[in-house]
Amino acid sequence: MRIGVVQFFPLFGGVARNIARAVGLVREEQADLWVLPELFATGYQFMDRREAMRLAEGVDGPTVQTLRSKAREMSCWFCGGFPEVDGQRLYNSAFLTGPDGSVSVYRKMHLFDREKEIFDPGDRGFVVVDIGAAKVGMMICFDWVFPESVRTLMLMGADVVAHPSNLVLPHCPDAMKTRALENRVFTATANRVGVEERVPGLRLEFIGSSIIYGPGGQRLACAGRGEDCALSVEVDVLRARDKRVTARNDLLADRRVTFYRSE
Repeated sequence: MRIGVVQFFPLFGGVARNIARAVGLVREEQADLWVLPELFATGYQFMDRREAMRLAEGVDGPTVQTLRSKAREMSCWFCGGFPEVDGQRLYNSAFLTGPDGSVSVYRKMHLFDREKEIFDPGDRGFVVVDIGAAKVGMMICFDWVFPESVRTLMLMGADVVAHPSNLVLPHCPDAMKTRALENRVFTATANRVGVEERVPGLRLEFIGSSIIYGPGGQRLACAGRGEDCALSVEVDVLRARDKRVTARNDLLADRRVTFYRSE
């Protein structure tokens, strides 16, 4: 299968424009699974929870439903971030939708900095979806700091980890090599570019550098720090199902779970 990442500079609040921009970039490439950035349709730096609520959607909203339609039209899967409203609750979420019309949602478990003032923490745990060609797990941005995120998705059977992001810290693109290697999975981190400074005195500069790694830690595709682009690479999913490290070592069989602390 082919895995792709989309990187661009969203206009804050420009939902229709941002969706069109993302889809336009995708049309320049081809992939079975496309990963879009975190909150790609709305922008990231909300002034407060009230503003985020005004831009939030359910799964029946324009962002998910437009990509659901495009997935059918283009015979591919899309994973991207959106602010999800559920009653009085507000989540930083990711959706996965495909040609069959299905929609799965993951709610971000580990909130970053001001996100704690705006969003409720995810309440459903991690999500893995069988899309036929592969089993795809979802996590969002700051989840990368916690090794348990990718490890949990791997133990749930994920071959590919889709990772919508709005990264401002410099370490993630390098750290994802380790996440891929220590779990022997494919990882696809889609980050945005540009600057937002809607909150006075709080300038956010997004680092781009969207990247796809293979199960052996190989860098398969990487974007620059400031470019709008869509990149894709062909992968052999079976490589993620072979957990052998050496002839005598297996990543799953060699785990000593009775000695691992859970708290």
